[in-house]
Amino acid sequence: MCGIIGIVATQGVHVNQLLYDGLTVLQHRGQDAAGIVTMSEDQFHLRKGIGLVKDVFRTRHMNSLLGNTGIGHVRYPTAGSSSSAEAQPFYVNSPFGICLAHNGNLTNTDELRTRVIANTARHLNTSSDSEVLLNVFADALQRRSGQISIEGDLHLDIESVFASVEEINQLCKGGYACISVINGYGLLAFRDPNGIRPLMIGRRLVDGVEEWMVASESVAAISLGFEVVRDVEPGEAVFITNQGTLLSRMCAEIKEHSPCIFEYVYFARPDSVIDGISVSEARLNMGDLLAKRIMEQHPDLVVDTVIPVPDSGRISAMELARTLGVSYREGFVKNRYIGRTFIMPGQAIRQQSVRKKLNVIPHEFAGKNVLIVDDSIVRGNTSQKIVEMAKKAGANKVYFASAAPPVIHPNVYGIDMPAATEFIANGRSNEQIAEEIGADLLFYQTLEDLITATSIGERPPDRFDCSCFDADYVTGDISTDYLNALEMARNDAAKQVRAVSSEVMDLYNDE
Repeated sequence: MCGIIGIVATQGVHVNQLLYDGLTVLQHRGQDAAGIVTMSEDQFHLRKGIGLVKDVFRTRHMNSLLGNTGIGHVRYPTAGSSSSAEAQPFYVNSPFGICLAHNGNLTNTDELRTRVIANTARHLNTSSDSEVLLNVFADALQRRSGQISIEGDLHLDIESVFASVEEINQLCKGGYACISVINGYGLLAFRDPNGIRPLMIGRRLVDGVEEWMVASESVAAISLGFEVVRDVEPGEAVFITNQGTLLSRMCAEIKEHSPCIFEYVYFARPDSVIDGISVSEARLNMGDLLAKRIMEQHPDLVVDTVIPVPDSGRISAMELARTLGVSYREGFVKNRYIGRTFIMPGQAIRQQSVRKKLNVIPHEFAGKNVLIVDDSIVRGNTSQKIVEMAKKAGANKVYFASAAPPVIHPNVYGIDMPAATEFIANGRSNEQIAEEIGADLLFYQTLEDLITATSIGERPPDRFDCSCFDADYVTGDISTDYLNALEMARNDAAKQVRAVSSEVMDLYNDE
């Protein structure tokens, strides 16, 4: 999962600070690397690197990021590696000069990589599917642009841009939301035909002139003073000229709109609205429906207090407590300077971080039957440590609830969930999982209730991608061989090898 943002401001206004501020708001979507590229007088200005936004950009970098059009990216690696070479945005110089930032994952990367190398004489520098996608687009645009002179006035036919996005949608499979800048012309944004990964449009008036932005989540627009206009439709491309004119075109056959339901469970900020669905309201519904299931299945259960796992479990826990009619208490204090353990590569790093990021408030547990609520359970590392901490603090009984169903299948559209064999729910019953994490009872949301909780707003989607729960992959191209290869790439042992290799390469590059 990554976060992307693009802004076209009024002429003479530099967007560097806006992009930086927007990326800090989207930091929860990726903590591995960050990058910004701006465009000024037909030149790109690029800064990217490993680390958080605040660590990658210094004053000297910001001063060099000139221009009224630009894009930004925060990344966590879906393959588990952390290398500065794969930080985004990516750049190609032909045609025109194009930079691209990508959120998602292509499921036919190997096929596309072979096609790019064999048919286009283009060179790929990284293993990233995002670089492949950029070169597929660049090749399509170059073929439609004909002979291009870099002297004098350049001319880009907008029909060629939209036709090139159509070709991407025909060739590329998987989930993707992309923002690109084309040198001298403007900003392009597009979304996969199923709308798996999110992308929205914002607008504001400055001295009567429109400024535009696109971003992964609406919270980025609101924080920068932009009005939320709408989401980019699945299969739609939006082009914003450097002068602030917005053009759009549907560039794919209509398919079932299938946003990733895990955005609402975990990834997105609660103050975001994605595809017309309030993330906060969806999480409230998750807590309410889960509480009703618990009362139905365990009518005599005695719970003294409901305690959330901060932060993403908090909203569901509040509503669950209200529906159960028991007290809601904060029992864990979070160290906000520790990253999200779900998206940290490597089992050892995750286990160390769980111990460091949470402390208990002992009197909230001592002698009580506590029901701890988290957004989901993936590997079970965090859950196990949390239960252990609660019992050490003197809890009488520790019950554990997940606002999501058991995660038992890999996500292939841009979320780096582990190899299937590393899911704690893989091959285990609820009772066995409860025993594994040390809980006295364990409650999971049903998939039916999760879909009901999230099917809100004026125009709910046709369906959700729930593949990590039910293995129903919306693009229809996921084979057993693909999943087996993914298993080999995503297990922790493979990630550790890549992490060491990336560290060595970065040290070499620093020299």
